[in-house]
Amino acid sequence: MFGPKFQRKYALSDKGVHNIKQGMVWTIITNLVVMCGTGILYITMDHFMRLLLGESTVYHPWLIILSIVIFLILSYLTHYKQYLSTYSLVYEEVESTRLNLAERLRKLPLGYFGKRDIADMIETLMGDVSRMEHVWSHVLGYLYGAYVSTAIVAICLCIYDWRLALACLWPIPVAFGLLFGSRRFNTNNAIKTKKAALVVSDGIQEALENIKEIRANNLQQRYLDQLNAKIDQHEKIMAVGEISTGIFVNAASVIMRLGVATTILIGANLILSGQIDFMLFFLFLLVITRIYAPFDQSLALIAEMFISQVSADRIMEINEMPIASGCEIFKPHGHDIVFDHVHFAYGHQEVLTDVSFVAKQGQITALVGPSGSGKSTCARLAARLWDVQQGKITEGGVDISTIDPEVLLTDYSMVFQDVVLFDDTIMENIRLGKRGASDAQVLAAAKAANCDEFVNKLPNGYATPIGENGARLSGGERQRISIARALLKDAPIVLLDEATASLDVENETKVQNAISCLLEGKTVLVIAHRMRTIAAADHIVVLEKGRVVEQGSPDALMARNGMYRRMVELQNENGHWKLNEA
Repeated sequence: MFGPKFQRKYALSDKGVHNIKQGMVWTIITNLVVMCGTGILYITMDHFMRLLLGESTVYHPWLIILSIVIFLILSYLTHYKQYLSTYSLVYEEVESTRLNLAERLRKLPLGYFGKRDIADMIETLMGDVSRMEHVWSHVLGYLYGAYVSTAIVAICLCIYDWRLALACLWPIPVAFGLLFGSRRFNTNNAIKTKKAALVVSDGIQEALENIKEIRANNLQQRYLDQLNAKIDQHEKIMAVGEISTGIFVNAASVIMRLGVATTILIGANLILSGQIDFMLFFLFLLVITRIYAPFDQSLALIAEMFISQVSADRIMEINEMPIASGCEIFKPHGHDIVFDHVHFAYGHQEVLTDVSFVAKQGQITALVGPSGSGKSTCARLAARLWDVQQGKITEGGVDISTIDPEVLLTDYSMVFQDVVLFDDTIMENIRLGKRGASDAQVLAAAKAANCDEFVNKLPNGYATPIGENGARLSGGERQRISIARALLKDAPIVLLDEATASLDVENETKVQNAISCLLEGKTVLVIAHRMRTIAAADHIVVLEKGRVVEQGSPDALMARNGMYRRMVELQNENGHWKLNEA
């Protein structure tokens, strides 16, 4: 019952399966204790009936009172244990699931994130896990516990009278058969609702991320109209799904309550024919007031259990994605980076084709070429942020695809064009480059990256919070913090992707001088569109349409009269442009 298939179906951990079993056991015990209360009530009524009829009774009043006290104590204890095993333990499972998903996402290759947007992943982490939490706590333990406890009670009822037992129990399989028969229909509705909800989330995220462009182009009303249409469509699909589900659930509930009518009809007929006495009939009337109770909550939520399959599949999709793993022992012979006939594609679109070059330790290797030629892709592949499809990349003679990415990245300092900062102080954002770095080390790196110039103007200096992704800073200021972070790390390999693109000429010169002093002896791979940025490079690799078209020293490439020379001459010509007077 609780094998690997069950575990995957409901996206449970090993501990989660154990918790569901524990919840089921205490649900069984609780249901049986509650049913024993019905037995005590029957004994009490039988005792008073005998007294009224002047018959002898075997039940002592104090024994009945003692039974009631014991029942109340047991009922409290079992309900308390049931609560702990179904709710408290489930909350631990929710915490564990979210942490495991976050850890899994941390280890997935970056290529995975190109296939799913942020809103989709947030929905999985928050919405899907919350939906599964409700199933784990409110449905599974109660439902499976109700199955077993009802089976035990059914056997006992059959011992008393199989005819009344059948009249009492027949609606249960019929009601659940109706719900399980509607499973595919409910699942399809859940898929449609989930897709519509993601469309709404994407629309909201898009509007927030592009609010400046929307206002600048006076598109507020257009985006609001589009968002309203998406919300209306989501509400329509959700309403249809909930109404359809409600019809099946209410129909099942009505069918289950038909057992009361059939029990009364069959019981009355058996009494009139003298086949049973009134007290046995009374016993079954008491039983039917409780036998359906364990299913009441589960019946109302069993449709949610079917719908939860969509959420469980989304969670398991992340859990089953292959992670970027490798050896945790990394001892390269030097830090030369070698691209050996590398091929790479985003999906079916090939970006790099048979790329080969060497970035030597102690030298600056520059990647240049038109936009979309694959320069940034090379830098990311060098740090194993993605894995190559063909060929290989080595560092110090070791194939980086065999090394755990976290171990490999200890050798890399990176400054990319798209700077990512956290909603924290400037000091702590720089300290991310080296855990445990002292304030003096952080300040030295910041000074080298020319951060003092703007930080000293802030109200709290380096203790100033910078907002989400550095929203309170300019592009150039954010980039200097990123450079300071990389300088603080002081790794043997440095990747610079348009590291000075957002700086003015004066600050660019200062930062380049600071970087130059700290790059000595390191392997440097730099990407830049401005030719003056790479004028001091030792080796230049020119890429076009994902292929290496030429490589060599700057002087050799200038003498070759190829693409590199054309790029330099074109930028020199553009450097003298001016506006024509009307």
